[in-house]
Amino acid sequence: MRFSLGAILAVLSIAPVSQSAQPPVIDSHQHLFSPAAGALVSGKPESTGISAVELIALLDAAGIQRAVVLSMGYTWGKASRAQNENEYERVKAENDWTAEQVSRFPERLRAFCSFNPLKAYALAELERCSKHRQLRSGLKLHFGNSDVDYDNPEKVAQVKKVFAAANGYRMPIVVHMHASLDMKRKYGADQARVFLNELLPAAPAVAVQIAHLAGAGSYDDVTDAALGVFTDAIAKRDPRMKNVWFDASAVPRPEMPAAELERIASRIRQIGVARVLYGSDAATTPSMYPKAGWETFQRLPLTPAEFREIASNIAPYMAWK
Repeated sequence: MRFSLGAILAVLSIAPVSQSAQPPVIDSHQHLFSPAAGALVSGKPESTGISAVELIALLDAAGIQRAVVLSMGYTWGKASRAQNENEYERVKAENDWTAEQVSRFPERLRAFCSFNPLKAYALAELERCSKHRQLRSGLKLHFGNSDVDYDNPEKVAQVKKVFAAANGYRMPIVVHMHASLDMKRKYGADQARVFLNELLPAAPAVAVQIAHLAGAGSYDDVTDAALGVFTDAIAKRDPRMKNVWFDASAVPRPEMPAAELERIASRIRQIGVARVLYGSDAATTPSMYPKAGWETFQRLPLTPAEFREIASNIAPYMAWK
């Protein structure tokens, strides 16, 4: 993982990426890493993380005006990792660090609070974030990291409480809904129906953004099956889908074959390009930088008009002057 601003600028200077379509107005799926979180995730104690200054440099290189920054607070409560000492304090510190970084660029960045929704401190941290000037903007949940098992009614009920509380605080939700890969949890159409039937109704008044087109990055058959549940609901004008958006962060990949790109494009059209958001995910490698990510996204067999619409889409939580 690369976290050095010097390395970022060096790559941008020697390997520019051409863009045929206008750059997106907003990167709707970004992350910052505190030095502590960078070391935790990368396994490199010397990590300096990813700062707001570094992210702004990457956005400028891509011609992107603004970004939503999803806190990495949840990573401290990762279910497959041994529990950290003073875990909740570390979660709060990561959320607060992210808020402080974003506050340096208030016209360009917006922060979302995050945590593992299954932890005993989840509702307390959500309440704390709801009162924080920067963190009240929204909530980021990562079901894979947190091991939200759709086949466990108790876990679903706990997450439902978090959705309902976020709805009460009028905090939009960005959710990585794919179940845990580490734990080998079942994921597909049945699990997406649980999300549609149990979780979405708990947050009817706020925008819910489903990350990675309902997958975990890239695209496979189980992701397509899950996404199909939502495209069917959209086709039927299901009212539960009224405030649902999808980001396509880390979905198209440079090495993807044409048939897979066509399948993704077909699903995007079924969703409707008006509710699809561009996102590039964490800038941990050059291929994930916003500029390179937008170039890869343009490999999809969409029309210029469709690319322009996606590039211009602004989720409600980012609609500020």
